[in-house]
Amino acid sequence: MRVGLIVDSACDLPYEFSRKHDLFVLPVTAVIDGQTYIDNHDPVRTQEFYQSGLLQKGHHAETQAFTPEQIHELFMEKIVTEFDVAFCETVTRSRSLIFQNASEAMNSVMANYDKARTAAGREGKFSMRVIDTKQIFAGQGLVAAHTLRLIKQKLSKNALRHEVETFTDKIYTCVIPRDLHYIRERARRRGDKSISAVVAFLGKALNITPVIFGQGAEGEPVAKTRNFDGAVEKVMNYAAARVDAGLLTPYVSLSCGLTWTEIEDLPG
Repeated sequence: MRVGLIVDSACDLPYEFSRKHDLFVLPVTAVIDGQTYIDNHDPVRTQEFYQSGLLQKGHHAETQAFTPEQIHELFMEKIVTEFDVAFCETVTRSRSLIFQNASEAMNSVMANYDKARTAAGREGKFSMRVIDTKQIFAGQGLVAAHTLRLIKQKLSKNALRHEVETFTDKIYTCVIPRDLHYIRERARRRGDKSISAVVAFLGKALNITPVIFGQGAEGEPVAKTRNFDGAVEKVMNYAAARVDAGLLTPYVSLSCGLTWTEIEDLPG
């Protein structure tokens, strides 16, 4: 039984890690100043985006999930013909339509996969499951890395699904927002009003960098520092302590819009 894992491009796993473990990355569409780009999680393309300045303030940027029809075509071409069982892990459904669209695509694939498998020379039934990781960014990467570890243990598909879905409720994340005002504006476009205008204004005026801690996409401030470096040091010290205490899976996931050199220069 060949088991495949699909993640969406919001999952910030290193490109080399994805290639090594034969991860299939489900693209998303990025619309920046009216121009449409397909995010395939290509590191060269991502670097070009950062260097171009298109991801900085002053540019209107938003992401759009692939449609059910687009996902259906990808599943039929890349997944049905390569795997016997597939798990598609998406960013939390509360922040994106990817889970909903992938689920619709899965249903249509399950009703129509026979001819594609026969043409590819694959025998036997095909099964698939779409899982809401309940996570964003670093949390989603942690679920994927843990799932790959479970796949190597050759669990049954039902046991594997149960283990993954149980694990999603045991992930904690720390977020360090560099610009609360920018994050507030991006969140408001999605209907998220968790950051007030007063909090965003005071944070910027007083150069306060909060540390937000919680589960999945939900969190609350647990510390306030006077600069970004200080917040990073607090979080890294906390992460190191959790490693020493023992983790449920041998991974820590870091999602950061900086180069590796800049990351390594940060305290902690």
